[in-house]
Amino acid sequence: MGLFRVNATRENPRQAGLSIVVEGLLVDSGSAYTRVPGEALRPVGIEERKRDEAFRMADGHIIRCSPGYAVGGVAGFATVDEVVFAQPGDLWLLGACPLEGLGAVVAPVRKRLVPAGPLPVS
Repeated sequence: MGLFRVNATRENPRQAGLSIVVEGLLVDSGSAYTRVPGEALRPVGIEERKRDEAFRMADGHIIRCSPGYAVGGVAGFATVDEVVFAQPGDLWLLGACPLEGLGAVVAPVRKRLVPAGPLPVS
């Protein structure tokens, strides 16, 4: 089915309109969070809010990063996103938690995000 990438915005939740476009986020429904370089997030005022959180990588090893909060948008969808400040050399990812918040699912054959349909509230 293959991998695909999307362009996405990350906006400062405290200052509407202060945002960046992140090109080429790898859509990875096996990952929980969005991961974007801190050098891209800090200039628009997105700050690390939790310090030194532990994350398990796909190969099983543990890394420590500091996530923050942003308003995320991609392909016409938007949500509040807990974004991990990636280190140099890390993959830039759009994970499962923001996909759920966006109300989007992966259409793997078409390699794009599509509406998930009505979301449960109870």
